[in-house]
Amino acid sequence: MMNTTHIIKDLEKIKKEQKDIGKSVTIFGGSRFKEDSFYYKKAKELGKKIADLGYNVITGGSSGIMEGANSGAISSSSGKSIGIHIDNLPTEEKPNIYIDKKLEFHYFFTRKIALIDYSGAYIIMPGGFGTLDEFFEVLNLVRTKNHKPSPIVLFDSNYWTKLYSFMSDTMLEYGTINRDDLNLISLANSIDEVIDRVKDI
Repeated sequence: MMNTTHIIKDLEKIKKEQKDIGKSVTIFGGSRFKEDSFYYKKAKELGKKIADLGYNVITGGSSGIMEGANSGAISSSSGKSIGIHIDNLPTEEKPNIYIDKKLEFHYFFTRKIALIDYSGAYIIMPGGFGTLDEFFEVLNLVRTKNHKPSPIVLFDSNYWTKLYSFMSDTMLEYGTINRDDLNLISLANSIDEVIDRVKDI
């Protein structure tokens, strides 16, 4: 059962931090990728390039893609590396060590609000159910104009093609989405493509 006190504290923390964070990009992605994996390395490269633009890099603060992106960001002399962690999940790994600023939240839904509200662009790297949840939450908020128009970039079509095809074929065919909804998403296959789409937020 949710505790109202924890919810209020989490929401107050979001409001307090929001005005001081500055321009930021959130990178979503799975926690299971190891340091020597392709996607970890790409996340690290991406984190550094975003920070070099002067933007903060925000992740969920854990391992895998998140650690890679934070590691890249902290190596830059410009933007900050921010980790938004959850503190009450026994199976969740500890925050990674590559974080300039750590924010801890008690509930998934308040943590997700912070991951979304602080940023002006979203990069969705390969991941599992949690990453999909975050992707569709961002997409639906932008689609319904409950969030300002923001780039939403899926990195690596090798991973995302089947999901994108399901949306562009089946969902469009059945009329559950329209073409404008789909146009909110872009696919990128290189870090430079991603940077090109988020550099002017």
